[in-house]
Amino acid sequence: MANTAAFCTQAKADLMNGLHAFGASVIRAATTKDAYKAALYLTTATKDATATVYNTTGEVSGTGYVAGGVAVTTGTAPATSGTTAYFTPSASIVYTDVTLATAFDAVLIYNDTSATKLALSVHTFGSQTITAGTLTLTMPVNDATTGLMRIS
Repeated sequence: MANTAAFCTQAKADLMNGLHAFGASVIRAATTKDAYKAALYLTTATKDATATVYNTTGEVSGTGYVAGGVAVTTGTAPATSGTTAYFTPSASIVYTDVTLATAFDAVLIYNDTSATKLALSVHTFGSQTITAGTLTLTMPVNDATTGLMRIS
């Protein structure tokens, strides 16, 4: 089964329950925003809207890649425009000096602060391999039309 781009269904409920905090103005017991990570997945994985937590099933492995992926920079707070809320990481997601010989085509963004590593979204792209190089996932414009994560 192929990977499918999606905002994770459970993450929608998690947001409504206050389990994710992207911005600095957090209204809950914790007083800091959560930390997020981005893990890469093989073309043979089955990451989609049903993902609830980060796990290593189908995650890439190779030289220079650490299970769990890399940190996501969240310097920009979520915003709204009309009826759409949106958020885009404030910097590209970068995996440096990696060799990933098996084809991959998806990244899972998840809440690394939560005890269970709650899944947030799956993003797909063309099948890739990389040899001793840098993979950069460039972020789109942070707005209601192209923001990486949008709820309308």
